[in-house]
Amino acid sequence: MKLAKNTRGYSLIEMLIAAMISFIVVGSALSVYLTQHKHMIVQDQISDMQQNIRAGMQELATKIRMAGYNVPRGLSAVTAHNTNPDTIEIIYDSEALTGVEVDHQMPQPSAEIRCTGDISPLHDGDWVFIYDPTTETGEFFEVTHVQVSSSHLQHNTMPLSRSYGVGSLIIRMNKEKYYIDYTSDPRHPKLMQVSIGRTPQIYGDNITDLQIHYVLSSGAVVNEPILATMIREVVIDLTARTERADNESYNQYRTRSLQTKVMVRNLAIN
Repeated sequence: MKLAKNTRGYSLIEMLIAAMISFIVVGSALSVYLTQHKHMIVQDQISDMQQNIRAGMQELATKIRMAGYNVPRGLSAVTAHNTNPDTIEIIYDSEALTGVEVDHQMPQPSAEIRCTGDISPLHDGDWVFIYDPTTETGEFFEVTHVQVSSSHLQHNTMPLSRSYGVGSLIIRMNKEKYYIDYTSDPRHPKLMQVSIGRTPQIYGDNITDLQIHYVLSSGAVVNEPILATMIREVVIDLTARTERADNESYNQYRTRSLQTKVMVRNLAIN
């Protein structure tokens, strides 16, 4: 007896239905993957944004808190610019030098400075402040050569504005400026930090706004204080955004803002 053979194959309609089902399954899987992938990218950007804004705020708060530390009379420890985004410049003593004074009258402003005290913490290229306590005036200058054995400081690239006499102080003070840079790359504004005599450094990417207000000893809140010694508290508002635009966000970019208040006790005691 011969067995019957089933020679009937798949019809065109069945194949089309199977293909359609396959397309639906693959399309659904691809849609889920793309959605999850986009969500991961957005979350990574948000994480980077939060890290940038926290780091920027911590830097600003730490340095502003130091403003005025061991700064001599006659020198403003805070310079404010209400430029929207705002700019702030602060000065404070690094304590790298102790008891370093000029022990010989400078014959001319370009002459080397003969000192008493330990100048070994200084290096060629450092910036220091020379201060005359009698007139309560001074200036920053770059040290081009440190002669530790003879306690001499040379400043060949820049003469001073005047000669300084015996008893003038040499102070290793920090002078730092913070601002938002929109010029270099308008699509990616940055929080910049620059120390005196140095090139600006990027401290935080995609930082879009910096607003600073100053609470004075009188209780008034101002954008630009007349005297730094009147400042008792600094209110910092910092805004950051994601690196890439997000069409699902109302303003294209996802943003975060932080505010903190910093007490500046060093200014109150000067």
